[in-house]
Amino acid sequence: MIIDSLKNAKFYYALGERIAKGLKFLEENDLSKFENGKYEIEGDELFVSVQDYETKPLEQGKFEAHRKYLDIQFLIKGYERLGFGKTQDFQPVTDYDEQKDIVFLNGGGDFATAREGDFLIFAPSDAHMPCIAVDTPAYVKKAVVKVLL
Repeated sequence: MIIDSLKNAKFYYALGERIAKGLKFLEENDLSKFENGKYEIEGDELFVSVQDYETKPLEQGKFEAHRKYLDIQFLIKGYERLGFGKTQDFQPVTDYDEQKDIVFLNGGGDFATAREGDFLIFAPSDAHMPCIAVDTPAYVKKAVVKVLL
């Protein structure tokens, strides 16, 4: 798991061509003007989903992981807590859904707070729990870049 400010994105371009393209898309576009939905950058190999929601209490959160895609989660507006940990330290509570590229997990992890302008990178080896309230539920607008590995 990586967490940093988008102003430092260039330091992560070396992680891979698609990751660099995803980060550059975040840097070059005013995502606050984007409507909720899916936007293709390179078809199903690289795309971004824009969404907004209210953060939720920790008890309502679920750890998840992906196998085919890496996530770059970018906070356009607001702030939230996100859980993270190594998938090897978690137990699956659902079967892996290949079509949605997701499995839900049980286990304990650590938490980080992401603020407006921050991005987080979650690899398939990272379990993560997004959308958690810091203190009380709050509005968040987020972009999630999906990078096919």
